Amino acid sequence: MINGRDIVVVGIQPWDIEIGSNCKNIAIELGKNNRVLYVNNPIDRVNLFKGRNSPKTAKQRAVLKGKASPITQISESFWVLNPKTIIEPVNSVGFKPIFDFFNRVNSKRFAKQIDLAINQLNFKNYIVFNDSSMFLGNHLGEYLKYDKLIYYIRDNLIFSPFPFWHTHGKRMEAQMIKKSDLVVTNSLYYLDYAKTHNENSFMVGQGCDVSLFDDHMGQITIAKELTQIPKPIIGYVGNIAKIRLDMELIDFIAKQRPQWQIVLVGPEDEAFKNSKLHQQANIHFLGSKPADTLPQYIKGFDVCINPQILNITTVGNYPRKIDEYLAMGKPVVATKTKAMEYFASHTYLADSKLDYLELIQKALNEDTPGIAEIRRAYARTHSWENNVKAISEALESIKNQ
Repeated sequence: MINGRDIVVVGIQPWDIEIGSNCKNIAIELGKNNRVLYVNNPIDRVNLFKGRNSPKTAKQRAVLKGKASPITQISESFWVLNPKTIIEPVNSVGFKPIFDFFNRVNSKRFAKQIDLAINQLNFKNYIVFNDSSMFLGNHLGEYLKYDKLIYYIRDNLIFSPFPFWHTHGKRMEAQMIKKSDLVVTNSLYYLDYAKTHNENSFMVGQGCDVSLFDDHMGQITIAKELTQIPKPIIGYVGNIAKIRLDMELIDFIAKQRPQWQIVLVGPEDEAFKNSKLHQQANIHFLGSKPADTLPQYIKGFDVCINPQILNITTVGNYPRKIDEYLAMGKPVVATKTKAMEYFASHTYLADSKLDYLELIQKALNEDTPGIAEIRRAYARTHSWENNVKAISEALESIKNQ
């Protein structure tokens, strides 16, 4: 394990993010045995103006005005930095020379604030862990004197639905990967991509806190809504969005097996809200539920599914919900992707609509308490501790380079 080191974490998600964050979880785990400085992104000039009355930017405004310290101590060995600087919003600039010039200016301002913080904290021989910061983080090596740079890929940002990454992302991420000492990914798909630019690339899996889904004592009760639905229940928990789920596949399963009940738990996008799926008698949309109640729904499923639609957004993503399903011992049928190969020995992977019908039936037929326990044990190995251990082993393998 990485132990007794100083580590600077930069990325694209702030410390106070309201949704789950791989980077934050990894940083917390690293902080158990190392000193960690977690660096938030500086505010850009446009958002400073637009958010001048927003509570979300209050901390950054206070830092810029000298009314608050840029460094906040979270624990004995963990600090968060809000850089005392403003950066220029240049991502929409299509002309490469202008973008490159101002992006370097932004990076220099950013690096100066990091350097001030690491000197104040007396960080030495430190490691930089960069979570997908391909723009602002691209030139840090020119301004900071770190020991090793680790670049982390856990989403296909350059082909994401968000235009922020589109104009310069492909070019800048390739540069970022090449100049890193080590690249780590949470998906076999992203590993193949990273290796085209840097041979020192490793798949380190994904951490997941599955304690909420630990039902080895049988203490989790089934959600009351499910007790009113006939068996077998084929269930999904998560965001119900056209960009991620195959509506035609769900419709096909429901029509071909009217005796199966398809239960979908989670918030719907407009495409699903207005879809013909709501007219199917054996498809049940239960809506969004509090996170701490999700195990009660999964427990009531006979088979869990992840009916992903295959596109550039979904093909490489690590499906955290699979860990949650397996942690409850449930049989899982999912769309076969490169990322899902990681789970191949504990799930049923489908290439087609007909595969889904066959494999769901197979999952129903083969499920036993013994197999369920094997699934639970496998899910427990996907802890943040083991994730950081895998990153440590990858770093150790290149230490002499």
